[in-house]
Amino acid sequence: MRRTCIILNPVAGKLRDLDAVVARLARLPNAEIRLTGRRGSGARFARTALRKGCDIIVAAGGDGTLNEIINGIGENLKDARVGLIPLGTGNDFARTIGVPVDLEDAIDLIAAGPTRSVDLVRVTSDEVRYFVNVSAGGFSGLVDEKLTPKMKKTWGPLSYLRSAAAALPELRAYRTTLALDNTESLMLDLYNVVVANGRYVAAGTLIAPEAVIDDGLLDIVLIPQRSGPELALLAAQVAMGTHLSSDAIVFRRAANVTVNSKPGMWFNVDGELVGNEPARFEILPRALRFIAPKP
Repeated sequence: MRRTCIILNPVAGKLRDLDAVVARLARLPNAEIRLTGRRGSGARFARTALRKGCDIIVAAGGDGTLNEIINGIGENLKDARVGLIPLGTGNDFARTIGVPVDLEDAIDLIAAGPTRSVDLVRVTSDEVRYFVNVSAGGFSGLVDEKLTPKMKKTWGPLSYLRSAAAALPELRAYRTTLALDNTESLMLDLYNVVVANGRYVAAGTLIAPEAVIDDGLLDIVLIPQRSGPELALLAAQVAMGTHLSSDAIVFRRAANVTVNSKPGMWFNVDGELVGNEPARFEILPRALRFIAPKP
């Protein structure tokens, strides 16, 4: 009989009745439920679940909870599969991979267990971290600094707009050098660097419309320094998912990219901040077995 470890964030943005959700999750066969507390507990529970031989490790929470579990697992997947029950504010990776946001439907999917092999991304900066969705540096890092748990709880998806407004006075350009697949080098003054495996950020913004999570490539969206009116137009294009055709951005695909900037960029990795050292992003093709509908 397969063993399932469910790692549940009790303060996830969409969670309203913890006891009811726990009771429903407990109906999954041979399931152990662990509640996260302080930062890092999700990663620790995932590592313990691997050692205990769990077949399925489920993130019940938002993109941050999923990221903690991915980092607990790292490249030590062996025979374990990862599942997701989207209970967060954004649930952006669930959108990309097609996991339903309805609780009952998501639980039924875990029980059925259809599996896809998807790309994993390793980022090396002041530490090594992994992610499955999106990492963004520059202005996005500032936005993430302003995004408090209280803001997420109060404003829901609108909290991303609130934190962006709070970060605007600190908007600045970064002199940035990028090396792509050791074949191309770019030097640009950038506001933002987006390195995407998935398609969505900030509760449904289609930042990488053409990203495919099992193609072995990163979608890299660069936003150079622009005037206020140009940025306003670009923001509208991003909202509609039509920005890849804009002259206001630079778009590339690569299996790995190294980013070095002055001043150093803070990068968020699926919503979790990492240091502002030079960052190297590497795709690990189809390294993660994820419970999701067939594409």
